[in-house]
Amino acid sequence: MKRETSHSLDHLVGEQIAKWDRQRIEQKKKAERYSPRPCITISRDPGSGGTEVARRLARDLGMDLVGSKIIQQVAERADISEKVIASLDEKEVRLRDSWLDSLFRANYMWPDEYVRCLTKVVGTIGKQGHAIIIGRGGQFILPPAETFRVRLIAPREVRIRNVMRDSGSDFENAQRYVYQTEADRNAFLRKHFHADWSDSIHSDLIVNTGSLGIEGAVTVVKAAFAEWKKHPQAQSADIEKGG
Repeated sequence: MKRETSHSLDHLVGEQIAKWDRQRIEQKKKAERYSPRPCITISRDPGSGGTEVARRLARDLGMDLVGSKIIQQVAERADISEKVIASLDEKEVRLRDSWLDSLFRANYMWPDEYVRCLTKVVGTIGKQGHAIIIGRGGQFILPPAETFRVRLIAPREVRIRNVMRDSGSDFENAQRYVYQTEADRNAFLRKHFHADWSDSIHSDLIVNTGSLGIEGAVTVVKAAFAEWKKHPQAQSADIEKGG
């Protein structure tokens, strides 16, 4: 099973790198300067339907979907991480590393090897652009000017019912999953990014799926993302990059 998972990850990463290469080639054929489009990060309360919202957004917007489990596996495997990171050209590497250095300094972080690798992987995806990144602190890693940061919430009782429905578990197990996952995610972000994931300052949009449902949440995020891209902050990326 582990060998199959490893092979699957190799294949997924290889396909994605090939796609990034094709995008650059197509851009050059059009004689245009390659300019990656912004990413969307999805932070979600467990049971809020965040993963399903991200899937539908990726489908509707034609963006790549990068789940938290994939990011974690890539970050934990040095050989795969190196392939992803090597997909950037020298200028993009310098820009990404400059941003990450400032991120560590601003947050007084002394990251361990895993976190350094994680931030480089997420930072690389951000530099490639046009992706939806679920979890793993993406909203804290990528520059706000290049990233539309979405947080999905719902009342706890609604989320517990959702977990019961989706997993077929009883109330007690669903409640335990929601509470434990909340605690684990918050502990991860506090430890590695010195941040509280529930602080609204780290989000551009907060959507209550308990009120709007999945389809309503997708509609709201798409509309807000389209508006955000018109905002001067989204257009300031080139200035910050020195472009």
